[in-house]
Amino acid sequence: MLRQVEQRAEVVVCSTCRHSSERREDEAGQRGGVRLAEAMRAVQEVEPELAGIAIGEMPCLFACKRHCVVHVRAPGKVGYVLGDFTPDAEAARAILAYAAAHDASEEGVVRYALWPEGVKGHFITRIPPQGYLCT
Repeated sequence: MLRQVEQRAEVVVCSTCRHSSERREDEAGQRGGVRLAEAMRAVQEVEPELAGIAIGEMPCLFACKRHCVVHVRAPGKVGYVLGDFTPDAEAARAILAYAAAHDASEEGVVRYALWPEGVKGHFITRIPPQGYLCT
């Protein structure tokens, strides 16, 4: 069930997430999580400063009352689960920009003033790194 990946700054996208709160799939039959991951990769192709963030996909992050859920993580840093995104380039860019700021931070804590507008209001939970608790 688990597959080891390189430990680096990453956005893990729930590949089975709903397209929206009302719809499971888009007009083409694709889930929102798949569309969001595709949008992130497309943004990285034209914005190389965001290409350093890995994009991983896994089925079900267990936030099923939400849609388009992602987990922003990096080794030894506080991680965050965000959701309720529209699976488009604007959301993809905001998530990747936040992940880049998260990666550049010492402990994974990004000052609110540095948050891209597109992630504000989308945070669901924060997760301390293994062996640590936030104070």
